[in-house]
Amino acid sequence: MSSVLEKSLAIVELLVEHPVGLPVTTIAAMTHQPASGVHRTLQELTRLGFVRQVHAGGDYALTIKLPAMGLGFMGRAGITDVSQPVLDQLAADSGELVRLSVVDDTRLIWVAVAQGATRGLRYDPGQEQGVIVHLASTAGGMAWLSSMSDEEALALVSAQGLVRVSDNTGPNAPGSITLLLERLAQARARGYAMAVDGYIAGMAAMAVPVRYHDGPQVLGCLSIAGPAVRMTPARMQELSPALHAAAQELGAGAAGTRYFQSNVRALEHETRASA
Repeated sequence: MSSVLEKSLAIVELLVEHPVGLPVTTIAAMTHQPASGVHRTLQELTRLGFVRQVHAGGDYALTIKLPAMGLGFMGRAGITDVSQPVLDQLAADSGELVRLSVVDDTRLIWVAVAQGATRGLRYDPGQEQGVIVHLASTAGGMAWLSSMSDEEALALVSAQGLVRVSDNTGPNAPGSITLLLERLAQARARGYAMAVDGYIAGMAAMAVPVRYHDGPQVLGCLSIAGPAVRMTPARMQELSPALHAAAQELGAGAAGTRYFQSNVRALEHETRASA
């Protein structure tokens, strides 16, 4: 890391993943920064109201200021106003977890969720909003990759990494480029992407791209996820029409959001520039 800003943001991103806080020495080790420099940065973030010390001489944690800013942005951008009713209805109809991810430059980020399972076995991660989607191991990531050429997809996967570094990565995540391309071809032919025991063991999901007015511009991806014992291939096929209909509704409603409008303008500019 070179700049002060880059080092500061690395600390903030780490604390987002540890809401109960971390000691200075751990933050320094995990961000590969000197402890003295980390301490100075934390003091400045504390002064600005983004970080607090849990107790005197104790761990440092984020305050509610940064999450509040994020929620305020989501609301003013119109994303939640348009998406949440659609997600809630699809979750109720499917009885499973429904998630919306949005395209942010070269990344896909989970931004909204609705839980349809009210009892019994269910998949409920609870902490994925704002998390960057791992493209190769998730249904949402594969749905986005399937909307582009193999060359474009491989460039994104190469930049992020084919294998997700996590203790709970599923055993069925693609471990080779050949397998990844096979699954992308299957997703295009099927009409939706699948991930079974890929992102997390025991979990299965299906996803489709959300296209602006059903056109070429992909704004994000919509997925349904649940326990693999319940989200079987046959069940996914049954849910496919409802998932596609919800994605089309989101794509049509995107015209009313400032965030998606700016994304569409950027995509149209890139298309004209490359033509």
